[in-house]
Amino acid sequence: MDISGGIKASLAGRYAAALFELAEENKQLDAVESSLAKVKAALAESAEFAELTTSPLVGRATAVTSAVAVADSLGLDPLTKNFLGTLAENRRLAQLGAAIRAFSTIAAQYRGEANAEVASAHPLTDDQVAALKAKLKSLAGRDVNVDMTVDPSLLGGLVVRMGSRMIDGSIRTKLNSLASAMKG
Repeated sequence: MDISGGIKASLAGRYAAALFELAEENKQLDAVESSLAKVKAALAESAEFAELTTSPLVGRATAVTSAVAVADSLGLDPLTKNFLGTLAENRRLAQLGAAIRAFSTIAAQYRGEANAEVASAHPLTDDQVAALKAKLKSLAGRDVNVDMTVDPSLLGGLVVRMGSRMIDGSIRTKLNSLASAMKG
């Protein structure tokens, strides 16, 4: 499979591409995607895990031991567990979030889909997510995987990032624009 040169240009993209190729070769794409979703959730929910991945004070041996322990506690598949260990061994755990996003993009390209990151002020209902996916599909011309996050600072509305496109329909941005216009 041809993987976008833009993704491979970054360090995280090269790690993600290598993981994707191994997962595809071993017919483990679904298992790796599921495991990476668990890791992404753990990064968002655990300040300690996030600190482990970004702190320069954590030594290599501690990082490797901790990454393997996290992989075991999350019940990750062997490929993803090895991936975390490799990142820790090479002192690249700070690239974990970017590598997960790159893997998701590569997997979506492989399936002929697009990825969209959507931030909303409040959690969306299933019906709202389905309507959003349908609208994004009509814009992209193909199925779209939606990665939802909640950002209360938006006040209302959505911010959608799909590839290099960004659609900002947040109330925060509209209020900032209005404030700038009123200043003259």
